[in-house]
Amino acid sequence: MTTTASHTAAIAATGITKAFGTLDVLRGVDLNVEPGSILALLGSNGAGKTTLVKILATLIHADAGTALVHGFDVADEPARVRESVSLTGQFAAVDEVLTGRENLVLVARLRHVREPAAVAAELLARFSLADAADRRAGTYSGGMRRRLDIAMSLIGDPPVIFLDEPTTGLDPEARLEVWDAVRQLAAGGTTVLLTTQYLDEAEQLADRIAILHEGRIRVDGTLAELKRLLPPAEVQYVEKQPSLEDVFLSLVGARGPESGERGAEADDSERKPRS
Repeated sequence: MTTTASHTAAIAATGITKAFGTLDVLRGVDLNVEPGSILALLGSNGAGKTTLVKILATLIHADAGTALVHGFDVADEPARVRESVSLTGQFAAVDEVLTGRENLVLVARLRHVREPAAVAAELLARFSLADAADRRAGTYSGGMRRRLDIAMSLIGDPPVIFLDEPTTGLDPEARLEVWDAVRQLAAGGTTVLLTTQYLDEAEQLADRIAILHEGRIRVDGTLAELKRLLPPAEVQYVEKQPSLEDVFLSLVGARGPESGERGAEADDSERKPRS
């Protein structure tokens, strides 16, 4: 069920390792994402999700292994990779003083896109922000800011987008707004690698789900394939199919207080090296 790297893949990683000091964050990651699909990279805090995304986006170097993004090697052709990708982090990177329209026009001009006003208008309509286009972004709800952030990441038509925990800190209504935006990306042919801790998010959005645990991809498959890893449970003669949560917990185990502390420590290690 786990896929191998292919020259036709939008993202193909093989044997990626990364350590910070004595902490091995990634221990040989293999990952394959098909063009125009959504892959959810699921893992606990400190599992290495953000570290892997940073490597694929050429923000940091892997210690070993190879990775191709849109056919370009992240180590040998970083400039070509950067032309092909966009990265949206855990918090919306919008200028709250500017209006939604001004944010989009500014990014379009910085990227030397033709007709920035027309590009901004198209994206505002696409992400249901046209009615709020001339309001300051600081007045937007959390979901609106995230949608604007994703719209900004699309300027220049990158074929691959990394969304690193895009719904962190959002209320349920705002999360649904972001989910709709992500679905629009894939419907338009964009390849999306989505990192998340939320099992329902992976279930709702992803064509394939990869579970990253202890530095390795433990499983990679469709939701139906992952559910088949566990036998159905029978309750009063009614067959109950396993949920994604059942699959995840069977692979990584329940997290107690001590493991939570280790996760936080590992998460800190992703943000800065330790000597």
